[in-house]
Amino acid sequence: MWYHWTMDNRYVIYVRKSSEQEERQALSIAAQFRELEEYAAKEQLQIVASFEEARTARETGRIIFEEMLGWIERNEADGILAWHPDRLARNAVDGGQIIHLLDCGKLKDLRFPTMTFDNSPNGKFMLQIAFGQSKYYTDALSENVKRGIRQKMKRGEWSWKAPTGYLNNPHTRNIDIDPEKAPIIREAFKLYATGDYTLDAIKDFLATKGFRSRTNKVMAKASVQTLLKNPIHCGLMQVNGELHEGSFKPLISKELFDRCQDVMKSRGKATRKRHNDFPFVGWLTCVHCGCSITCQRQKGHHYYHCTKKRGPCPSKHYVREETILRRAKKIVEQLSLPDLWADNILKKLDQEDTVQKSGHRVAVEHLKNEKRELEEKLEDLLDLRLDGALSNDEYLGKKNKLVSRKVNLDQKIAHAERSHCEWLEPCRQMILRSKRAKSLLQTKDLKEIPTFLKQAGLNWSLKDDAVRWDAKIGWRVLCASPKSRNWWTILDSNQ
Repeated sequence: MWYHWTMDNRYVIYVRKSSEQEERQALSIAAQFRELEEYAAKEQLQIVASFEEARTARETGRIIFEEMLGWIERNEADGILAWHPDRLARNAVDGGQIIHLLDCGKLKDLRFPTMTFDNSPNGKFMLQIAFGQSKYYTDALSENVKRGIRQKMKRGEWSWKAPTGYLNNPHTRNIDIDPEKAPIIREAFKLYATGDYTLDAIKDFLATKGFRSRTNKVMAKASVQTLLKNPIHCGLMQVNGELHEGSFKPLISKELFDRCQDVMKSRGKATRKRHNDFPFVGWLTCVHCGCSITCQRQKGHHYYHCTKKRGPCPSKHYVREETILRRAKKIVEQLSLPDLWADNILKKLDQEDTVQKSGHRVAVEHLKNEKRELEEKLEDLLDLRLDGALSNDEYLGKKNKLVSRKVNLDQKIAHAERSHCEWLEPCRQMILRSKRAKSLLQTKDLKEIPTFLKQAGLNWSLKDDAVRWDAKIGWRVLCASPKSRNWWTILDSNQ
């Protein structure tokens, strides 16, 4: 095939992708090139260059588009061949550039297979109308999309790609909990809420669990922080600073999420990473001055001592790690329950749970009344905003607080309907930890010992070579002598 080129005008072909999906983009580009080349051959147009763009024309700053206009301004081309005016511009600035080049005479002609253009006042007026229609179509489409998203948010539906821990459900057009990643994320929140784990430690935990990001990479520390700060995991959608209650199932409770935010806020600046070789650093304080206990390695042994950051300290002892380990294991052994005792106590707790089924009804009803009052306040707040009595910032600040309280109440109601006695579950967990504590006596990971002991006691300190502490409520019974454990003897029906 050959072309008989006319030498009157030199044209450049400009094609632009209009979709974000690669397959649809490729097909669109191929179709445009094919149609424009056939049109150029039919009209005997001289093509001096081709330009392909992969950005939307709604916003300014298209690099390829500016490069094409550079050819026109440098007199390297006289005309543009495109499929439709909306391929050239969907905003007033780019459309104005085209009109300006036509007024200056640098751009002599525009060609479109889908419409005709005459370089005259009437033709430029019709071109401006075409650009205006393209902009109106884009603006109207954007507004319709935003309106649809607002309606979905009011219904509590997530409108974008599912965040980590969730999966998009094409049938419900919402998100569901990811059965593979959700348990790992839930455990990460629980670990971080204890205050014993840094962001680096959570990052390592996720890595050991084989947790990967969408790009199949190990999550960075910043990504872990973003994960822990995202309120969507507790059922809240945050869009442009505004909170919306989600209709999907939350991955964690609002209470757990708030605890994690408190831990993150209290830490402030990133702290130095503790040395992994010193398992008891960060657990004990000096009984004399209250400073932290640090550690150093000498001749193959670990020696713990006071940091003395607050000045001179009466403590001058260096305690070997083996000594602290013996003291810690002795406390662990003291807090351990025999399997038979623990099993019988758990049975008693189950019986107590069945007895106290009716006492929670009044509390649940009170919470539901409080929720209805919050819903009324949200409606009144919206009326004030619509009437102009509140600014947008005031409205968002008050609304976010009310929505957060409402989600908290929803989860409290759900929790109250599931559990009839608040103390039963913590007590059950304490007995289970006590039952498993004996396994720590043979553990090789010494960091597990202070982690367990922090759950059982407070004010852990070191005086000379003795470990001092205060037992938490519930654990105090286990610290008593065997003869004084009357409650456990009563619960143990087999003794």
